[in-house]
Amino acid sequence: MILDKDHQSLINFDKQGREFKLGYSPERINPGDKVRTLTDIRKVVSGSDGDATQTIAAVYSSIIQAGVYTAPSIKVAEASKAIENAQRDVNISFVNELALIFDRMDIDTNDVIDAASTKWNFLNYKPGLVGGHCIGVDPYYLAHKAQSLGYHPQVILSGRRVNDCMGSFVANKVIKLMIQKDHRIRGAKALIMGVTFKENCPDVRNTRVIDIYHELVQFGLNVDIFDPWANKVEVKNEYGLDITNAIKTGEVYDAIVVAVSHAEFLTVDFQEFKSSNGIIFDTKSCLDRSIISGRL
Repeated sequence: MILDKDHQSLINFDKQGREFKLGYSPERINPGDKVRTLTDIRKVVSGSDGDATQTIAAVYSSIIQAGVYTAPSIKVAEASKAIENAQRDVNISFVNELALIFDRMDIDTNDVIDAASTKWNFLNYKPGLVGGHCIGVDPYYLAHKAQSLGYHPQVILSGRRVNDCMGSFVANKVIKLMIQKDHRIRGAKALIMGVTFKENCPDVRNTRVIDIYHELVQFGLNVDIFDPWANKVEVKNEYGLDITNAIKTGEVYDAIVVAVSHAEFLTVDFQEFKSSNGIIFDTKSCLDRSIISGRL
């Protein structure tokens, strides 16, 4: 029996009632990545015993060009998956916390990161929303297991708290920028560009863009969401939100939030749908700084 995370498999006993063997491989894929596809990412495998491990290793070796790594146990294989995502989550939470600090210092986070990146061993992570079905979820699995064993993790959960607050932080920054330009907040029109959890990808699972949306709505703004990649029906079913795959001709917005750096957004003429004193907030630092009002 071969079992791959995120895919359902039936486990059947044979007619004699003998025990089955289990081969296991945690999911390892980068959604939306056209370069590092399934066959280009090394696969971690393990099994319930040596025979099962050899069998699953042989199967994956036949399709995975990057090769297969054999873990000593299924627990080790799954733990490796959990810490891959927890590590990235914690690293991003660090730069997100820097963004919160540098905002109070009135300096640009990316300017600081660019300067620090001139040292060879600096890890060049960028601030932003952390969503998706792995990075924002797996740390909780690891924390839950730790707590069930009597250990209460500090770093993992503090990182999650920081990352989970970023949508609210972005929305509040947008409101402050609007106030600086004398906008009347209640009834103002805002456009969020992008709802998927990452760029150039249709995946909306656990997207944190909705945190920006809900916060702006609570301030009394009328908010539209535009995403040419996302499936309208899926977003409606998952989050109860209506989105558009195209900006209506003649529509003008007081605030524009670029939440996802889809390739299509990089060449947009924002003047076509931004009010004369409207603001643009760039959560991905993907736009020319001369046209934006603020960024993470």
